[in-house]
Amino acid sequence: MCFNLLIDAYGQKSLYKKVESKYLELLEARCVPTEDTYALLVKAYCTAGLKQKAEAVFAEMRKYGLSPSATVYNAYIDGLMKGGNSQKAIEVFQRMKRDGCQLNTETYTLMINLYGKASKSYMALKLFDEMRSQKCKPNICTYTALVNAFAREGLCEKAEEIFEQLQEAGHEPDVYAYNALMEAYRSMQSFVDSLVPNSRAGYPYGAAEVFSLMQHMGCEPDRASFNIMVDAYGRAGLNEDAESVFEEMKKLGITPTMKSHMLLLSAYSRVGNIAKCENIVNQIQESGLQPDTFVLNSMLNLYGKLGQFEKMEKVLVAMEKGPYEADISTYNILINVYGRAGYFNRMEELFQSLPAKNLTPDVVTWTSRLGAYSRKKLYQRCLEIFEEMIDAGCYPDGGTAKVLLSACSSEDQIEQVTTVIRTMHKDMKTVLPI
Repeated sequence: MCFNLLIDAYGQKSLYKKVESKYLELLEARCVPTEDTYALLVKAYCTAGLKQKAEAVFAEMRKYGLSPSATVYNAYIDGLMKGGNSQKAIEVFQRMKRDGCQLNTETYTLMINLYGKASKSYMALKLFDEMRSQKCKPNICTYTALVNAFAREGLCEKAEEIFEQLQEAGHEPDVYAYNALMEAYRSMQSFVDSLVPNSRAGYPYGAAEVFSLMQHMGCEPDRASFNIMVDAYGRAGLNEDAESVFEEMKKLGITPTMKSHMLLLSAYSRVGNIAKCENIVNQIQESGLQPDTFVLNSMLNLYGKLGQFEKMEKVLVAMEKGPYEADISTYNILINVYGRAGYFNRMEELFQSLPAKNLTPDVVTWTSRLGAYSRKKLYQRCLEIFEEMIDAGCYPDGGTAKVLLSACSSEDQIEQVTTVIRTMHKDMKTVLPI
C-alpha cells in the first residue's frame, strides 16, 4: 500500500524516474504488485507523456502471467484522454474488448465522456445502450456524462430525457448533473445566437429554471453554475440579468475567476458597450487578476468594431510591452479591422511584421487580408495574395473561397476562380464549398 501511495504521488508530479525507482524497490522487497500498482504506473507514464512506457506496462504484466484488468486499461484510457490522444484511447478500448477484458462502469463512463467531448452524442448513446445490454449498471457519473454529451450539441430534449432516467434509477442529481442540464440550454442559445444574434428564444430561461430547481432541491450552485448562467443571459442579450447573476455569485462568497469576468465582458462586448467593458477590465485588475491575451484581444476587437483605432493601438502597445504577448489572433483582429476600414498600408504593415514576431499567418490572417481587397473588387491583387498563401503552405477553407469569389466582377473571373478552387480541392482533398 505504501509503495502504491508513493508511486501515485510521484506520478501526479510527472516524476516518472522516481516512480520507476519505487516500483523496483517494491520488487526487491519481494512485494507483489497489485492491479492498482500497474494502473498507477500506466497513469504516471501517461501524465509524463510517455506512451511507449505505458504500453510496456502491459508487457510487464504478461511477463508475470497477469492479464491486464479493467483497472489498468481504464487508467490508460483516462491518461490518453487527459493527454489529448482520443484516437489512441479508442484503439485501447477496442483492444480491451478483443482481449476479452470485462468492461466496467468506469470504462463505459470514460468512453461516453470521450465521445461527448468530441460532439458525437450518437456514439455516446450507443455505448450507453451497449452498457445496459451487458448488465453493466450506470452510475451518476455515467448519466451525467451522457447529459453532457447531449448538452454540448444543444440537444435539450435528449439531455432532459437522460436527466429523468438518472432520477428514475434512484440517483439524486448533484451539482454536476444540474450544470450539465443547464449547459444544454446554454449551448442551444449559442447555436441560436449564431443564426440570430442576441435572440431571446427562451433558452436562457430554460437554464434559469434548472438553476432555480437546483437551489429549491437543496443543491448549492458552484462557480461553474453561475458562469453558465452569466453566459446564457449574455448570449441572449440580457446583460442586466447576466450582471445580476455575476453579483449574486460574489455575494455568496464565490470568487469570480478570469473566465467569469470574461463571460460578462463578452456579453457587453456583443452590444458594443465600451464603458461597461472597460469597467470590467478595471474590476479584473482590482481583484488581483491580470488581464490575459484573450481579454485584451476582446477589447481590441471591440474598439476596432466601433472605429476607435487610437484606443485599439494603445491596447496593442500595452500587449507588446506587457506580460501577455500578442498572438496570431491579435493580429488577425487588427488586419481584419484595418482591412475593412480601407487602411491597406497599416494592414500590410501589420502583416509584414509577423515573421519578426515569430508568428505564422494562418487561414484567418490570409483570408482577412484577401477580404480587404475583395471588397474593392481588386481581383488581380486577390489572386496574387492567394498565390502567396498557397506558396506559404497555408491551405484555404470555405471562407477563403467565398472571399475570392466575391472579388470577381465578370463571368470569366468566376470561372477562373472556380476552376482553381476545384483543382486545389482535388489536389489537397480540402472541402471548399463554392
